[in-house]
Amino acid sequence: MSIHAHAHFEEGNLSYVASFRDKGELAIPPAKHLAIVTCMDARIDVVAQLGLKEGDAHIIRNAGGSAKDSIRSLVISQRLLGTREIAVFHHTDCGMLTFTTPQLREKLKASAEADDGEKIADAVDAIQFLEFSDLDKAVKEEVEYVKVHPLILKETEVTGWVYHVESGKVRRVV
Repeated sequence: MSIHAHAHFEEGNLSYVASFRDKGELAIPPAKHLAIVTCMDARIDVVAQLGLKEGDAHIIRNAGGSAKDSIRSLVISQRLLGTREIAVFHHTDCGMLTFTTPQLREKLKASAEADDGEKIADAVDAIQFLEFSDLDKAVKEEVEYVKVHPLILKETEVTGWVYHVESGKVRRVV
């Protein structure tokens, strides 16, 4: 495992550039007027798993696929770039199912160096890590959060999904 993955970016980019064709002409707004909120998990390839292609959708990723953590991007996607559908995706075997905010706060504080301890403690206490313990319930809550948010257009279709990392299948929850 290389700790300097970036050292291979340019070399790895060569094959992408070789098949780039007319992608530079894609419009800025997504062709399917779709925004997808999903997890940052490296096992997830949203475009491939949903049969999309570059230019079809905005893909917004963060730990756990939190719509709450994505609201700024969703507002820009809708209000400036015309998306009218939002799909929220969580996935099985997600790291967000493995801890609670108090547990993570304690771990971070315990690992803080003495001279940075107070600064780190204040920063850690300011973060809600938005973990969850029930996958389907979390998807439903995220969808409801988006639907009632005052900056999300009322006519927006919002759906919620679970991606199964074990099989590659998606399942609609809401």
